[in-house]
Amino acid sequence: MEHWGLLTPEQFVIALLIVLFAFTVRGSLGFGSGLISVSLLIWFVPVTAAVPLVYLIDTVGSLLLGAYDFRHISWQEMPALWPATVGGLVLGGIVLATLSPQHLMAILGSFVLAYVVYAVAMQPSRLPLISRWWGAPLGFLGGFMGSLYGGGGPAIVAYLQMRHLNPRSFRASFQFIAMTDSLTRGILYWMLGFLTLPVFLTAVVLWPAVVLGLWIGHRIHVALNPRQFQYAVLFMLAVVGLKLVIL
Repeated sequence: MEHWGLLTPEQFVIALLIVLFAFTVRGSLGFGSGLISVSLLIWFVPVTAAVPLVYLIDTVGSLLLGAYDFRHISWQEMPALWPATVGGLVLGGIVLATLSPQHLMAILGSFVLAYVVYAVAMQPSRLPLISRWWGAPLGFLGGFMGSLYGGGGPAIVAYLQMRHLNPRSFRASFQFIAMTDSLTRGILYWMLGFLTLPVFLTAVVLWPAVVLGLWIGHRIHVALNPRQFQYAVLFMLAVVGLKLVIL
């Protein structure tokens, strides 16, 4: 344990592969790195260490992707979505510090799977166009789950999909929310004592996998047409939902 912060050298190699895969998904679809990383890293470290660890490595990804796509953000989606997400983040951080969040994972997983079934039945291109004010409840749910598990993406992805954004605006808008997530959670985790030196050292040695994964993922992203992108998002959501339900 003392060699790599939270991880032994053998676990570090596995963690690098996990992070590389998670951020390849993030670079191609714009989301997914948090839930993938946390759900696999908790085999090595407790959730109260895995979540702040993934926060530190996810922040690098959010800054890199956010800087690249800033001009494509759909700002008209933010008045309801952004403040509700922050509120959910604060409440989720309090729950993480005071309660065991494991039993809530199945609830999130069920929500994700129900949405995927609905979206496939409707076909992605025929999803209804919902009001922007749906950003408030879905943003709150995304922020709440983000603080608990390091990834509240599915709820926010569902909202952005049903706002019918193009792939570039979809990814850029999600990155803006992810950067908000990073700032708020950083303050919360520091105040709650989760950002320890071992957590920080482990994040530092995993950062190269973040950069490489994002580079690979971006090359995949630019090759996807809108239809392929939509189905890839739904497939990734289904995988995440199943993982949460059976964890």
